[in-house]
Amino acid sequence: MRQFHARNLYVLLFVGASLALVSALVLTKGLKGFSASPWTTTTVKTSSSTFSSPRDAIWQKEFMDAGNVSNKKSVRERPRDAELERVEADLARARAMIGAGTINRSSISAPLGEEYYVPQGDIYRNAVTFHRSYVMMEKLFKIFIYKEGEAPLFHNGPCKSIYSIEGVFFSLMERDTHFRTLDPDQAHIYFLPFSVVMIIHHLFDPIVRDKNVMKHVVADYVKVISQKYRYWNRSLGADHFMLSCHDWGPRATRYVPQLYYNSIRALCNANTSEHFNPRKDASIPEINLITGETKGLTGGLPLSKRTILAFFAGGLHGRIRLALLHHWKEKDELVQVYETLPEGLSYPDLMKKSKYCICPSGYEVASPRIVEAIYAECVPVLISQHYVLPFSDVLDWGSFSVQVSVDEIPNLKKTLLGIPQDRYIRMQKRVKLVQRHFVVNNPPKRFDVFHMIIHSIWLRRLNVAV
Repeated sequence: MRQFHARNLYVLLFVGASLALVSALVLTKGLKGFSASPWTTTTVKTSSSTFSSPRDAIWQKEFMDAGNVSNKKSVRERPRDAELERVEADLARARAMIGAGTINRSSISAPLGEEYYVPQGDIYRNAVTFHRSYVMMEKLFKIFIYKEGEAPLFHNGPCKSIYSIEGVFFSLMERDTHFRTLDPDQAHIYFLPFSVVMIIHHLFDPIVRDKNVMKHVVADYVKVISQKYRYWNRSLGADHFMLSCHDWGPRATRYVPQLYYNSIRALCNANTSEHFNPRKDASIPEINLITGETKGLTGGLPLSKRTILAFFAGGLHGRIRLALLHHWKEKDELVQVYETLPEGLSYPDLMKKSKYCICPSGYEVASPRIVEAIYAECVPVLISQHYVLPFSDVLDWGSFSVQVSVDEIPNLKKTLLGIPQDRYIRMQKRVKLVQRHFVVNNPPKRFDVFHMIIHSIWLRRLNVAV
């Protein structure tokens, strides 16, 4: 009997030790959690309990099953990191000040020398909180850019195409002296400067169509920086970000599971049905700088000369446009929809003459027409599915745009005519106000698109504790 009890005791001790080891592994290798709102002050911990939905649980399981960049020391207790503790303390104070409203607007001068702008009005979800957060970002936020990698695949991007924002951000970020730090120990976040557009342009063979070229470049780059620096491994990539406006931007990150599930991904293709996670990923606008010129792009006609109710011109890309063209292509004088513009008509001029500009998704969710409409002071009509709109943490899109479901396309004219004139006037005025957040400036100006992208990244960094 004693032998039986002793044997059972050994079994229980072995099972208990095994469970403790498994728990330690799960707790150390789990994903960094993110709070549902960018304004919360909850400290995030690595634990499976941070997953609040079945989809999150599925993503966690995929990540745990997927294999990632090796981090054999992650199951051990980390040694004290004084620099990391300082960085995290800075962020904790910022969270507290933003949440408590302890920043005095009247006592703040413009940090970058621009005429001081105070966000206010209905275009914002919470103008006061946005202002607090933006000021803290300007005072505190530091970004380190890894120097590894050479042009044209790294530190470089297109500035004259539908993917312009990728090249613009790379260029402005590399020359920035306010947010950029050359000391990685002083950084709150780390930028991975690979360009998906340039990888595809230079290495992708359109005949062979081997997408593994992205895998080799991205995975090798993360391997290099994770072996040369300590920052990737200490956070499992959670305090790192990448930026891409290419349709394949999300795909490029899948080859490194920690990059896909942990890191902040600033993407134009912000499609939740393709695992875009708005709690950690940032939606950025698609801006088509055809010539690379950034000046003289904004402005429209007065309301009295906007004689077209709604306008769209574009190719047959995806099922949403198929439905739009099927119901409205060249069938109505007030709702002018074209697949190809007739000779003699000007695309920019038609936008400026229109009250509403129709912005349907194509093959991917993002469309440059949204920013084109805002530039032309034309109220955007958004037709998309699973699309997280740019800067929607801050901007109240419902105040300056109209959102129409795919099922409502046949009734588009009736819907727009049913909007009271006074409501339209308010929306159109707000379109003018929101322009500043989508304009590209060189050098950058406060609250422009460059700073709004950085603010989106700042919000997400605030919500993760390394």
